[in-house]
Amino acid sequence: MLFHITQVHVPESCPRDDGGFKTLFNPDVKGLALVKVYGAFSEHKLHYVVEADNMEAVNKFLHPGLRRCSHVITPVIDQPF
Repeated sequence: MLFHITQVHVPESCPRDDGGFKTLFNPDVKGLALVKVYGAFSEHKLHYVVEADNMEAVNKFLHPGLRRCSHVITPVIDQPF
Protein backbone atom coordinates (compact mmCIF):
# COMPACT_ATOMS: atom_id res chain seq x y z
CA MET A 1 0.00 0.00 0.00
CA LEU A 2 1.21 3.52 -0.82
CA PHE A 3 1.21 6.32 1.74
CA HIS A 4 1.83 10.05 1.35
CA ILE A 5 3.31 11.47 4.53
CA THR A 6 3.62 15.16 5.34
CA GLN A 7 6.13 15.81 8.09
CA VAL A 8 6.34 19.30 9.66
CA HIS A 9 8.70 20.73 12.26
CA VAL A 10 9.07 24.19 13.73
CA PRO A 11 12.17 26.26 12.89
CA GLU A 12 13.51 25.82 16.43
CA SER A 13 13.71 22.03 15.95
CA CYS A 14 15.02 22.11 12.36
CA PRO A 15 17.60 19.37 11.78
CA ARG A 16 19.52 21.44 9.21
CA ASP A 17 22.61 21.82 11.41
CA ASP A 18 22.10 18.53 13.26
CA GLY A 19 22.48 15.86 10.59
CA GLY A 20 19.87 17.13 8.13
CA PHE A 21 16.42 15.91 7.21
CA LYS A 22 17.58 12.29 6.89
CA THR A 23 17.70 12.14 10.71
CA LEU A 24 13.88 12.46 10.80
CA PHE A 25 13.08 9.01 9.36
CA ASN A 26 14.34 5.44 9.23
CA PRO A 27 14.51 4.11 5.65
CA ASP A 28 15.65 0.64 6.80
CA VAL A 29 12.33 -0.60 8.17
CA LYS A 30 11.40 -4.14 7.13
CA GLY A 31 8.30 -4.09 4.94
CA LEU A 32 8.72 -0.46 3.83
CA ALA A 33 10.26 1.13 0.74
CA LEU A 34 10.90 4.85 0.47
CA VAL A 35 9.64 5.79 -3.00
CA LYS A 36 10.28 9.54 -3.08
CA VAL A 37 11.13 12.51 -0.83
CA TYR A 38 10.14 16.11 -1.56
CA GLY A 39 11.19 19.06 0.57
CA ALA A 40 9.58 22.45 1.09
CA PHE A 41 12.49 23.49 3.23
CA SER A 42 11.53 27.15 3.71
CA GLU A 43 8.26 25.85 5.20
CA HIS A 44 10.08 23.25 7.36
CA LYS A 45 7.98 20.61 5.66
CA LEU A 46 8.86 17.26 4.06
CA HIS A 47 6.72 15.01 1.91
CA TYR A 48 7.41 11.30 1.61
CA VAL A 49 5.85 8.64 -0.57
CA VAL A 50 6.39 5.20 0.92
CA GLU A 51 5.19 1.73 0.06
CA ALA A 52 4.51 -0.28 3.19
CA ASP A 53 2.99 -3.59 4.18
CA ASN A 54 1.18 -2.05 7.16
CA MET A 55 0.88 0.98 9.44
CA GLU A 56 3.32 -0.50 11.94
CA ALA A 57 6.06 -0.18 9.32
CA VAL A 58 5.04 3.44 8.62
CA ASN A 59 5.17 4.26 12.33
CA LYS A 60 8.65 2.70 12.62
CA PHE A 61 9.75 4.74 9.59
CA LEU A 62 8.67 7.96 11.34
CA HIS A 63 9.95 7.07 14.81
CA PRO A 64 13.22 9.11 14.61
CA GLY A 65 11.28 12.33 14.02
CA LEU A 66 8.50 11.89 16.56
CA ARG A 67 9.98 14.32 19.10
CA ARG A 68 10.57 17.03 16.48
CA CYS A 69 7.73 16.70 13.99
CA SER A 70 4.05 16.23 13.45
CA HIS A 71 2.81 13.93 10.70
CA VAL A 72 -0.16 13.51 8.42
CA ILE A 73 -0.36 10.05 6.84
CA THR A 74 -2.64 9.53 3.85
CA PRO A 75 -3.13 6.26 1.96
CA VAL A 76 -2.88 6.96 -1.78
CA ILE A 77 -2.98 5.10 -5.11
CA ASP A 78 -0.95 5.73 -8.24
CA GLN A 79 -3.79 4.99 -10.65
CA PRO A 80 -6.47 7.32 -11.95
CA PHE A 81 -10.08 6.38 -11.36
